[in-house]
Amino acid sequence: MKNLPLVSICIPTFNGEKYVSEALESANAQTYKNLEIIISDDDSKDNTLRLIKKFKHSTNIPVRIYHHEPSGIGANWNNCIKNSGGEYIKFLFQDDILYPTCVEELVEILINDEKVGLVACKRSILIEGEASAETESWKNNYGNLQEGIELNKKGLYTYHSQFLKDEKFIKNNKVGEPSTVLFARDLIQRTGFFREDLIQVLDIEFYYRILKHHKILIVDKELVAFRIHPAQATNVNKNKISKDYEKYYRLLYRNFFWYLGYKTQKKLLKQYHPIGRLYRYLRQ
Repeated sequence: MKNLPLVSICIPTFNGEKYVSEALESANAQTYKNLEIIISDDDSKDNTLRLIKKFKHSTNIPVRIYHHEPSGIGANWNNCIKNSGGEYIKFLFQDDILYPTCVEELVEILINDEKVGLVACKRSILIEGEASAETESWKNNYGNLQEGIELNKKGLYTYHSQFLKDEKFIKNNKVGEPSTVLFARDLIQRTGFFREDLIQVLDIEFYYRILKHHKILIVDKELVAFRIHPAQATNVNKNKISKDYEKYYRLLYRNFFWYLGYKTQKKLLKQYHPIGRLYRYLRQ
């Protein structure tokens, strides 16, 4: 590709010394060459920043480090975007890995279809340590996010607003973790940043806002490695997930109601509409 647009690889960090060097090296190994790396660090207390500074002196890719006052993972993600200068945003979490052609392949797809708001890829799963019954269960349930979705002749899964009518689709992340996605920076002007009041499902809610107006394409290739380990945010936030989903369903009711299927609409009306709440009160 000639006249390559700048891609910002955004890495939000917090106490990530164990894996961050591997993540950075995977960014450095990209076949796509017009890159910058944006680090937003949430006041790490370990060697994360020392390792990043060491990497900065060993690469030709511009590395910009921003210190961020901790106020939730969404705020740290958004700080990366706000400090980026690229035409495209490519997230890479500190414990994940990009395979060498990841950025190149995703950019090529996105620039060739103006109706696409975001492009993502499948991912391989790296399980840290010995596999447990819990990790095996997770892998069986969420290893293949696109299971049951039709693949087109170009090797792409195409999501559009009609998918929001499917109850199974809105209950799970069928796109992928942020390390799998790439989108144009100006998309934020149309859809807004990640919600900072959500902890676990902020990426899903962000994808749904995109689907209101754009397609999402998923490449049928594993271009990212997603790591499962005890210290990752998903495990740390387990006790907060139920409250997060309560906010999530309220947001579905307020902001996505007319995109949803009848069964989901009915459930949300009973839960959140004044008449539905009165009905439940009288039943009790």
